[in-house]
Amino acid sequence: MINKAPIGVFDSGVGGLTVVKEIMNQIPGETIIYFGDTARLPYGSKSGKTVITYTRQIIRFLMSKGVKAIVIACNTASAFALETVKSEFDIPMIGVVTPGAKVAAKTTRNGRIGVIGTEGTIQSGIYNEYLSRTDSRLEVFGKACPLFVPLVEEGLMDDPVTLEMARRYISEILEHQIDTLVLGCTHYPLLRKTIRKVVGEDIVLVNPAYETAKSLVEVLTEKGIRNDSTPKLNHKFYVSDGAEKFKRFANTILPCEVMETKDINIEELG
Repeated sequence: MINKAPIGVFDSGVGGLTVVKEIMNQIPGETIIYFGDTARLPYGSKSGKTVITYTRQIIRFLMSKGVKAIVIACNTASAFALETVKSEFDIPMIGVVTPGAKVAAKTTRNGRIGVIGTEGTIQSGIYNEYLSRTDSRLEVFGKACPLFVPLVEEGLMDDPVTLEMARRYISEILEHQIDTLVLGCTHYPLLRKTIRKVVGEDIVLVNPAYETAKSLVEVLTEKGIRNDSTPKLNHKFYVSDGAEKFKRFANTILPCEVMETKDINIEELG
């Protein structure tokens, strides 16, 4: 039955695990198949055309595994590819931009919202576009933070170098008196403590990973495909490179133990 089918989740690397963690916490009855495109990260510096190509390849792979819905757990892919692939594939599909933007719009008190993300996400202007449609009075200030993803991928979340880069990146946005900051890349919640040190306690940090899991619950319920039984979970994890490194990292983040991660050549499959 489709209700018992798994959910496909993908990202350019380990950042999407923040979304997986929230899904596991909010809908623990669902099985997840995850793909991290670790051989081709970061997506943030790639062209829109390339990101769409990668996204199509990964969706085909996940659909070959029988998933019932797909979460694009990557802000860059959500910005560049989501609308294109939604029209090409007959499967429920959500990204991470809209859920986070909705909460930012509801949360801000002074109408000044900061967004940090990859170069691709910031240059796409997708957060500005959505927030402007929501309320034309909102002011959005974006800042690309290109070194955050490789720092997270190398496990340097608490390193002094990461704190220094956070200060350099975010200080520019703070000059605009924002009261809300969107962590516009799924890697960035892993830097939450470091970012909090920079912005202080008064600024609300919006975690799109948490909000995306909430949106997924709504989609599954609306479509009538939520798994309300108590299945024997069999989560599976795939990457395009560095399976053992990924597995070690995943086991520091997720609420369950990742027993195995498989390397696959996504380009050969797609």
